[in-house]
Amino acid sequence: MTNTKYHQVIRVLSDRLVAAQRPIRILDALKWDASVEAEFFQKNCQVLPKVLNAEYYQQFPLKFDPQQKIDELRAIEGDIRRELGQYNGAGTIMQRMCREYCTVVEMLRARGTTSFTLLSQELYGSPKDAFYAGAPTLKDLALLITGALASIETKTETNRDTERSTSEEAVLKLSARLSHYFQDEKEPVRIILNDEIVADAAAGAECIKLRRNAVFSERELRMLEVHEGWVHLGTTLNGLHQPICTFLSKGPPSATITQEGLAIIMEIFTFSSYPSRMQSLTDRIIAIDMAEQGANFLEVFRFFEEKGLSQSESYARTVRVFRGSIATGGPFTKDLVYNKGFILIYNYIRLAIQKGLLNRIPLLFLGKTTLEDLHIFEDLMAEKIVVSPKYIPEQFKDLAALSSWMCYSLFLNQLDLKRLAQEYKGIL
Repeated sequence: MTNTKYHQVIRVLSDRLVAAQRPIRILDALKWDASVEAEFFQKNCQVLPKVLNAEYYQQFPLKFDPQQKIDELRAIEGDIRRELGQYNGAGTIMQRMCREYCTVVEMLRARGTTSFTLLSQELYGSPKDAFYAGAPTLKDLALLITGALASIETKTETNRDTERSTSEEAVLKLSARLSHYFQDEKEPVRIILNDEIVADAAAGAECIKLRRNAVFSERELRMLEVHEGWVHLGTTLNGLHQPICTFLSKGPPSATITQEGLAIIMEIFTFSSYPSRMQSLTDRIIAIDMAEQGANFLEVFRFFEEKGLSQSESYARTVRVFRGSIATGGPFTKDLVYNKGFILIYNYIRLAIQKGLLNRIPLLFLGKTTLEDLHIFEDLMAEKIVVSPKYIPEQFKDLAALSSWMCYSLFLNQLDLKRLAQEYKGIL
């Protein structure tokens, strides 16, 4: 595949970009150390955490020199432009990635300052962002879902919610399921326990991490199988199998939006999601909006407590909002990407089917893709610069079934739900 000089040039530039981004670990650079939590609980959750200025983050220097990293990325961007031209398909994607990683570095350099949230909003968005002029915002979505869930959450529980597995048991169950899904891999899928992750689970480069001492219901395990396994690990492995465009194994924030949105869509398509999961995702939108409006750590912490979460859970979710910032500062807005990505991808699929562009939909699984690049990847597939994704969930392989679903969706979205409620009043 890489036997032509053109292919070799793309591969070399792609490898340089992958190497340049390697030390940039966003969440590692933003996390608060365990002493902050210990002191917060020692003071009975009544005093703001000690992360009150940028000096806190200076104790934990980045694992690279920010300016040198920006200079390196800009040099790679320049070489891409000179060697591939301004409008080459693969070159266009890699140039944008270079610029995006520069913004990431600027954000990390701004930890604990007012610029941090502004750069976070540039990369991940804000709850008040519109999808088009006059459209509802993410905050509107959160309020709508919260209202809808209020009357159903306690009425949907089954033994799939009450039966629990320890983290050690969860490792064994997920390992068995994902080893079957990824049975063509030379090395078995690794599921490991971790003491440092904030979430209950997270997909790493080539493994899935579960938080030690967490417990998981059968419903949660199914969600993790689909979300972390089929999507996050699957697209990583698909990217690693790319012989030329190796950058597809790594993703900047724009790819994170697509990744998390795709993972939520898979949860929905496989009936793996559940009300408390949806409520958790929408609560994050509300919490980020509160912080954007000036709420401090304690106020957001109380918001989660009022939702019925334990103090430990409330602390963990509030830290997700303020990591990288300070306890009285603006938010880190990454947790918007789940719902934002879902809406963007769902509408992309609907429109692609309406326009007869079904062949673009599986390209979402090529690797760490971004929606705006899918039309370019279609051309790169034709040029044999990228290869078809190896791991695609059945729901995206069977475009006939997916198309049927979306064709009905195109019509149903034209109906006025409030008017229907009036018409159905006599039978509900």
